[in-house]
Amino acid sequence: MIKLLIGMILWWVGHMFKRLAPALRRDMTKALGTLPAKGIVGLVLLVATWMIVSGYRQTGMTPVYTPVAGAGYLTDLLMLVAIFVFGVGHAGGQLAARIRHPMLWGTAIWALAHLLVNGDLASVILFGGLGIWALAEMRLINQSEGPWERPMPGDRTRDMKLALATLFIYFVIAGIHWLAGINPFQGTYT
Repeated sequence: MIKLLIGMILWWVGHMFKRLAPALRRDMTKALGTLPAKGIVGLVLLVATWMIVSGYRQTGMTPVYTPVAGAGYLTDLLMLVAIFVFGVGHAGGQLAARIRHPMLWGTAIWALAHLLVNGDLASVILFGGLGIWALAEMRLINQSEGPWERPMPGDRTRDMKLALATLFIYFVIAGIHWLAGINPFQGTYT
């Protein structure tokens, strides 16, 4: 549990560093150079990811709440939405001009989807922590950058290609869950 918590703290600090401590980030960049400074932050995030994954896998099952029966079907739908929204910014289609912070919104939706079917303490820390981080990160970005200047809408076919890519990625993720011994298409988990 401690490893998971430390990993989450490192994740938050690594991602929010430049907004919460801009002077320190500037000084670090000035002293080391842009690439090494980014490399240090990247290394912190890599360690954070390792600690989160290994800490989550090592943590025992401590129930916090019982997921609602049948919530897995809503999770399946939300996962499709999360993957699609996550990719909107990279696709550069028409939706890119309508959704600010698509990767963070995709992360928040992903976290909510997993909280619907996982009621143990480790899952609450992992998915709840990442969902709250995504929402907090959006707020910090909005405060530091001010009003959003919407990009020009791209071609609609890019959104269609994203929809196809979303289906492919969705089934790859489902396959990974299956290989891990989890059937992502059952409606109720115990």
